[in-house]
Amino acid sequence: MKKILIVEDESLVALDLSQCVEYLGYSVVGVVATSKDALALVHVQDVDLVLMDICLKGEIDGIDTAKEIKNYNDSIEIIYSTALSGEEDIKRAVATNPSAYLVKPINTKALQAAIEIAFIGKSKMSKVIGDIILDEEFSYDSKNFQLICNGSFIALTKRENELLSLLIENTNQVVTLYDIENYIWPQKNFNVNTTRALVSRLRAKLKYKIIETVPSIGYKIVRY
Repeated sequence: MKKILIVEDESLVALDLSQCVEYLGYSVVGVVATSKDALALVHVQDVDLVLMDICLKGEIDGIDTAKEIKNYNDSIEIIYSTALSGEEDIKRAVATNPSAYLVKPINTKALQAAIEIAFIGKSKMSKVIGDIILDEEFSYDSKNFQLICNGSFIALTKRENELLSLLIENTNQVVTLYDIENYIWPQKNFNVNTTRALVSRLRAKLKYKIIETVPSIGYKIVRY
């Protein structure tokens, strides 16, 4: 049974995550609220995966805690749980090579998918890869319209898939908010908030990589 450590400083959220993890068939080896407690537990317990909140009590946040955990044992997988963070935090988090991001509030299906990707994604990498390579982790199967991360399929909604396909078709070019709206919701009035929410959800599934923001204009995917 895979062993999961939950690092979360909101007690009700931590309890809910713990129940979800056990419901999915994994073992919870600990629930802690601080970096100090997380590092202490990792040194005395066998841990396969850490479900890490980015914002923790104390001076050390979840990203720096994850770095310390990886330095101690690089085989431990990290999944971040977070509200939408700033660009600087995202860049710091990406540098720790996490398995996934989960945007709060977290539902059971999203948690299950993230954990499965963390545990079996790497072993499937050589078997499943799309024809369009997005980066060292992500690829896209343009024939079957499927996003793939480390060999595992990532579930996308119809709208998320439409947005990703549009951005890929216009790689290295800016796709404006207006273009996105007309492509995905051609029969509806333009709604910037709806479009930005869709982009935000897709970004979370892409680990906050791949999609770049062009302020006040739109978005683009950059591939070299």
